[in-house]
Amino acid sequence: MKKLAILFLTVLTLFSCGDEVEFNSPAFQGNRDNVQWKAEFTSASINEDGYLTITAGNNIETVSLTIPSVAVGTYILGDVNSMEGRFVDFNGVVYSTNNRPDESVSIYPEYGFVKLDEISNNTFTGTFEFNAFDESGLNVINFGGVTESYAVNGPGNNPINGGIFFRIPLVSGAIPAVVITCDDTDTDVALTRSAYLTAFSPSPDYIDMGTYINACIAYTEALSIKRDYCGDVDGLIAEEFVNLNDCLFPCDLALQNRVTAQSSFETATLGTYLEACNNYAFYLQEQINICGDEDGSIQGTLDAFNCADDDADGVPNFFEDFNGDGNLDNDDTDLDGIANYLDNDDDGDGILTIDEAKDMDGNPVDTDGDNDVDYLDNDDDGDGLFSNFEAGDADADGILDYLDADDDDDTILTINENADPNLDGDPADALDTDADGIPDYLDNM
Repeated sequence: MKKLAILFLTVLTLFSCGDEVEFNSPAFQGNRDNVQWKAEFTSASINEDGYLTITAGNNIETVSLTIPSVAVGTYILGDVNSMEGRFVDFNGVVYSTNNRPDESVSIYPEYGFVKLDEISNNTFTGTFEFNAFDESGLNVINFGGVTESYAVNGPGNNPINGGIFFRIPLVSGAIPAVVITCDDTDTDVALTRSAYLTAFSPSPDYIDMGTYINACIAYTEALSIKRDYCGDVDGLIAEEFVNLNDCLFPCDLALQNRVTAQSSFETATLGTYLEACNNYAFYLQEQINICGDEDGSIQGTLDAFNCADDDADGVPNFFEDFNGDGNLDNDDTDLDGIANYLDNDDDGDGILTIDEAKDMDGNPVDTDGDNDVDYLDNDDDGDGLFSNFEAGDADADGILDYLDADDDDDTILTINENADPNLDGDPADALDTDADGIPDYLDNM
């Protein structure tokens, strides 16, 4: 917030010639219900929040004026609790501008004001006018008629309606080093509002509930402070509070999240399915929590989901029903008696499914182009040898032998070097033409 230094004005001079009346210093008087009311004692105090209260009284009645800032300006009464005109009568009945009138008395707000004209040598001078109601809202005290003794150049010339306080001394608290004013609060409102709007601005990403709520709370707090220092005569802050709905996450944003999640789920590939499925389930549940599920249809959709990967092989169960009959237990690619959704090496080639080749999006690849992706292909490079017999990197070319169609890098493909004469996938019987103990498919000499 920008801070406003205290504005010291020149001392107010009241003339005492002719019909004019000279004030004592200090003084507090006004027209209460068309009767001149004068105080016998006065004081000013500033609390720890920087609120200024002017107090005046006689033996039986007391008037107090409270404003939220020690700064010259006009403060509207009857709108917010931080600005108050209060009158306590001889029976102890409290009349306050913060008590609303009963509808039988008035259907309109009863606004008054405190106008702080001067701050000088820890004294305060200004004027005021207000209607204050008792707790029932049926009875009212009015400071509003002409205060004759403050009329300049005689009664009737530039009269003051309501009352005047003149050079009331500060007896408790101190004027803050920096004083917050209504204008100062605008900066925080603008910043927090921007953060709040950003929290749910149009985006392909999801709207995070926690981020939204925290931004909303910060914005609400800034608005509350603005209301305390500026009032809310036009009702715009109160209207915004209604719109913010106690910072509850709105149903329309929950629906927006669900639509985004559904779109991602419906276009998911094997590599993105688990994340998309879990996101969709999460935002369906969020929709239920925020918007409800009157007919149970959302819960039905949620219950039908299967986001599991029971064998933790990186392939969701959904993709392990190869024959598409809805029964996961009758799909066993390597015929080892373990259904694929429970088998972490689906093709039985010794390479765990989760370690088989994938593209940058996490989708399985088909190294040898035989239309069997590697995690379902027990001969990943199509060289006629089962992958579990091709450990290492014989030619040190950075491509493991089970993915290398030319294991010795002699430009003759492994499949053409008679690496498995009996075609059982095991190179134990591989041809060794020069009888040097190194089978041809691994011998580049």
